[in-house]
Amino acid sequence: MDWLTVVACVLASFLFLTAIFFVARAKNRYDVIDIAWGLAFIAIAGVSYIVQSEIKFISVQTLTTLLVIVWGLRLSLHINARWSHSTKEDARYTDMRHKYSKLPGGAALNMYTRVFLVQAILAVIISTSVIIINASAPVPLGWAAVIGVIIWVVGFFFESTGDKQLQNHLANPKNKTKLMTSGLWKYTRHPNYFGEAIQWWGIWVIALSVPFGWVGMISPIVITILLVFISGVPLTEKRFEGRPGWEKYKKETSIFLPLPPKRG
Repeated sequence: MDWLTVVACVLASFLFLTAIFFVARAKNRYDVIDIAWGLAFIAIAGVSYIVQSEIKFISVQTLTTLLVIVWGLRLSLHINARWSHSTKEDARYTDMRHKYSKLPGGAALNMYTRVFLVQAILAVIISTSVIIINASAPVPLGWAAVIGVIIWVVGFFFESTGDKQLQNHLANPKNKTKLMTSGLWKYTRHPNYFGEAIQWWGIWVIALSVPFGWVGMISPIVITILLVFISGVPLTEKRFEGRPGWEKYKKETSIFLPLPPKRG
């Protein structure tokens, strides 16, 4: 384990999201950080890969870095497509702006320390598996890598397909007041969040290829907790409270794990 790699990753995450903070200030839209979230992981994976003492293209290190790039780039492009079609800042960030403006230091300083720097820290913690892999000596592809990739592909399918199905649903004016309850959304109320968590479980399995890779379990545990209990599912569910058909959908459809729908 090369601790210089860890330091380099921390600096990469902090510097990247600090730069994004100034972009957000220039655009007067703090929600630009949502686009940068996936890119922060790419920065961490890229730096940890580049600073290796020995680079072998066909290795667990290269595989993991490529998977993070694919995941992070797709997520950022997806969010950017939605962000670029809106003219107003996401209400979550507007609320935070107003709340933090009343605190010592004002809105800008508090947004930077409480949102941008916190996300920089979280990105590093969630990237633990990736950092451990890239900070280890190059390892050839083995069974752990194969199983991990299969798990990752399942997660990528759920996240990307779920996002696309919802995007198509919202693009149809006839669905303006209708909930998305078909496709993958018939089996879980959050196929995209489920898929994101599963991808990180897959990367952790790949990390078992290297010494101390088991420590990388921090990655999927943290992202799963965030998605299920803190930032993902709870905030999304709160937005739909009171919508026509929401209570029925909740009773029939699993909240996270894909399961056959219940019929009351």
